[in-house]
Amino acid sequence: MFLIEDDIKACIETLQKGGLILYPTDTVWGIGCDATNKEAISKIFALKNREDAKAMIVLIEAESAILEYVENPAPTIFDYIKGVHKPTTIIYNKAKNLPSNLLLSDGSVAIRICSDPFCKKLIKHFGKPIVSTSANISGYPTPLLFKDIPLEIIEGVDYVVKHRQEENELRQPSSIVKWDLNGALIIIRP
Repeated sequence: MFLIEDDIKACIETLQKGGLILYPTDTVWGIGCDATNKEAISKIFALKNREDAKAMIVLIEAESAILEYVENPAPTIFDYIKGVHKPTTIIYNKAKNLPSNLLLSDGSVAIRICSDPFCKKLIKHFGKPIVSTSANISGYPTPLLFKDIPLEIIEGVDYVVKHRQEENELRQPSSIVKWDLNGALIIIRP
């Protein structure tokens, strides 16, 4: 019998070695790696045939981790997070403690506090944030179910999570928001 703990253990071993995982999130299936490992991040860009000028999302387990990866986040962001009821990625200015190839050219970073129990447990036990980018080749549609993920993505990662592969519930990518320099909310993806 397969246990979720087996997936968590295999993911952590893969992430610690700089490998890539294919895993379910609170939105769509994602390709992930250690968000603090520059070489692992480069492997994702290569797998997706994606230009490295495009940023990827970082998943964290708890709101408190924002302070470890963002320099002086505005207090209003924390109020906003408390009122959000769907997966929402926030672009923060002035990232810190993360590799440059994970950031946008202006030094900002996209972070989402993951609500999925599997992801929360994985991130907590790994002890670091995990990259999450949709499980598709750049330019192609985002697969909404595991069965729609291209074979070259499945074969291109080092570990494929077994949990939720049979799920048929369609999930959507997260909303994406940021604040401008005047403190106004900008909705990038509703």
